[in-house]
Amino acid sequence: MAGGAVKYRHLSRKSSHRQALLRNLVTSLFENESISTTWHKAKEAQRLAEKLVTLGKRNTEASRRRAHQIFYKPLELVPKLFGPIRERYADRPGGYTRVLRIEPIKEDQASSAILELVDGPKDMRFAMTARTLARLRDEGRKVNEVTAANIEKVTRYRPGGKEELEKAVSQMEDLMEMEEEHGAPQPTKKNVYPKKDPYRQEAW
Repeated sequence: MAGGAVKYRHLSRKSSHRQALLRNLVTSLFENESISTTWHKAKEAQRLAEKLVTLGKRNTEASRRRAHQIFYKPLELVPKLFGPIRERYADRPGGYTRVLRIEPIKEDQASSAILELVDGPKDMRFAMTARTLARLRDEGRKVNEVTAANIEKVTRYRPGGKEELEKAVSQMEDLMEMEEEHGAPQPTKKNVYPKKDPYRQEAW
């Protein structure tokens, strides 16, 4: 209805193109556990990803058929969804994905974000918490309330969360030593606009 509230982002695409885009994003998400895209695409793909995890936790024939319809690689990802991912989130009541804002990764300065599956091998908040703990221990400082809250969040539903965090902290300590010796790697931006050919004459 004209003038009504928009319930979802159209992403400047028609319906079929929008659905194909979201299916492609969630396929990449469940395949790689973490993806980087624009902020608006990440927020819309997050909604579909949450529904897929809910389908996996139901573990019925109807939910399997629905997952087959969404994934572009169903033979690879449906067993993963109804296997390891369903077991990972068996005790978690919700919030299976996370969207984190990051600096623009493209030269057009579009708002960028990371969409990830929580408690996975590429959990960004888990890694950031481990790095913060490593830095605090290196400086001889105590854990503040914010860091303590983050530790509780990232270890609450992760199997063996405390032990996994300690391993990550030791890895971060080694990484910080390497960065002090060789310097931190600089991020690279993706090219959006085609590079100009110096031998090509512009049309008048």
